[in-house]
Amino acid sequence: MIEVFKTNVENEDQAKNLFALLYVQIPAAEINFDLEDCDRVLRINGSFFCCRDVIQTLTNNGFECCLLE
Repeated sequence: MIEVFKTNVENEDQAKNLFALLYVQIPAAEINFDLEDCDRVLRINGSFFCCRDVIQTLTNNGFECCLLE
């Protein structure tokens, strides 16, 4: 499954730190940020992950994150 999230991640350093945290939770998934997109999109492609956990991880680290429908 592929899920797309809107975030307020502003730069590559923030994205790299969040990538590291998310990779620990879902190592088999493809995770990437598109900071050029107006929604600063986080895309996750993987078989087994929970969207609520992704949102919580970003929220716990001071970022906004919501699922794009």
